[in-house]
Amino acid sequence: MKTRFLFPYRYKILGWILLVPSVILGVLAILSDVALFELDTSVFALYDGGIFDTAKAFRLIENNIFDEVIAIAAIVGGVLAAFSREKNEDEYIAQIRLESLLWATYINYGFLLFSVVFIYGIAFYQVLLLNMLTVLLIFLIRFNFILYCSTKASYA
Repeated sequence: MKTRFLFPYRYKILGWILLVPSVILGVLAILSDVALFELDTSVFALYDGGIFDTAKAFRLIENNIFDEVIAIAAIVGGVLAAFSREKNEDEYIAQIRLESLLWATYINYGFLLFSVVFIYGIAFYQVLLLNMLTVLLIFLIRFNFILYCSTKASYA
C-alpha cells in the first residue's frame, strides 16, 4: 500500500523522543506556580494584549519562551510519532490509523463540548491549551493499543 502522506518510519523514534519529555515538562509546568526554566528573550509578538488594545500589536516584547518551546516540541513530536509509517505498513494498519483518528476526533470534541458547558473562567483557557494535544495523544494511545492487541493476538 502506498502511503504518500506519512513520514518515514525513522521519524517515529524522533517523535517519541520529543513528545514524552515535553509532555512531562509541560505537565510539571502547569502544576507548578513557578517557571521551571527562565528562557527570557525578546520575541516578535504579532499580538499581545486585550481585545481592543492595538498598541500591543506588531512589536518586540520580553517573554519567557519555555512554554512555547515545550508546546512546539510536544506538537512536532506528537505529529511525528503519530503520522510516521510502521515497519510493515499495510491496509490493516491504515484502517486502524483511520479508525483511531476518528475516535480521537470524537473524544476530543466530546471533551471540548463538556468543557464549554461545565468549565468557566481562566480554567476554560487552560482546558483549551491542553486541548491542542488531546487529539494526538488519544490517537497515539488508541492506535498503539490496537496494534499491540492485534500483534499479541497473532502470536497466541
